[in-house]
Amino acid sequence: MQKEYTVTVYTEDRIGITNRITIIFTRRGINITSLTTAETEIPGVYKFIITVMSTREKLDKVVGQIERLIEIHRAFVHEEDEVVYQELALYKISTKSLHTGDIERLIRENNARILTITADYFVIEKTGHQQELTDFIKKLEPYGLIEYSKSGRVAIVKWSRRFHEHLKELQAQEAENGL
Repeated sequence: MQKEYTVTVYTEDRIGITNRITIIFTRRGINITSLTTAETEIPGVYKFIITVMSTREKLDKVVGQIERLIEIHRAFVHEEDEVVYQELALYKISTKSLHTGDIERLIRENNARILTITADYFVIEKTGHQQELTDFIKKLEPYGLIEYSKSGRVAIVKWSRRFHEHLKELQAQEAENGL
């Protein structure tokens, strides 16, 4: 049965690695709905957070293929209850709506905040899960929504401590060997 999964991939920083990872999903007919990547707390190790709709069986095969790439430390498939995650959204709204106090109340009630205000527009920031962020769009439309942009998923795995300790040990060994 298809459902949403989060795939985390720990890599070295190499040119072309994003393409090499995403092509594996493409070849299996899996559409990536979200992709976020950044350096981890360990210098030189990057974490890809990939959100997909697929079956567990297909993803287990994809992870196996990804792990065969030289630059990959490890790759994992996670179900929703195995990760803590958020997404970030920015909403550009017409400044005209600030003249009524309603929008400020709406912003507070939805745990959002104003980032910047100009003569023509202001920008609201909100974090949450995808549905929460898209629901907020509907609430903002009557106030003159100009533009909307959303990040990919940012996630922390609930059980990843041992793996991170392993990565730190590798880093210490490389430092000792002068690599």
